[in-house]
Amino acid sequence: MTELVQWLPAVNASLNGLATLLLLSGYVAIKRRQIGVHQTLMLSAFATSILFLGCYLTYHWALHSLTGEAGKKFPGVGFIRPVYFTILITHVILAAAVPVLALMTIYRAWKQNWVGHKRIAVITFPIWVYVSITGVVIYAMLYHWPVAGP
Repeated sequence: MTELVQWLPAVNASLNGLATLLLLSGYVAIKRRQIGVHQTLMLSAFATSILFLGCYLTYHWALHSLTGEAGKKFPGVGFIRPVYFTILITHVILAAAVPVLALMTIYRAWKQNWVGHKRIAVITFPIWVYVSITGVVIYAMLYHWPVAGP
C-alpha cells in the first residue's frame, strides 16, 4: 500500500491533464461542428474525471490508513503560500460543482435539449477546465516545485 500512496498523486495529475486535453479537444470539435467527435471526447473527459475521483479518494484513504494524515501538507513559505492556498481553495470549491454541472450538461445533450445544453455548457466548460488545470498545478506545487523563501 505504501507504493500506492507514492504513485497515485502522479496518476491523479495525469488524469487531470488528460481531462484537460479531452475537454479542449471537445471544444475544438464542436466549434468545427464535429458533433460525434465532440460527444466522444466530452464523455471521455467525464469518464476520466470519474476515474480521477476514484483514484483521489483511494489515495486519501490509503494515506490516512498509513500515516493518519488526511493529505500532504504544503511546505512552501513566503509569497508562494497564499498563492498555493488561493489556487487550492478555488479548486476545491469549483471541483465540488463539476460533477453536478457535467451531469446536467450531459443530461440535456442526451435529451437533445440543445438550447439548455449550450446554456449550461458555457458555465460548465470553463469551470471544468479550470479544475482540471489547477489539479495539475496543485500536484506540481506539492511534489515538484522548489519551496520559495520569504
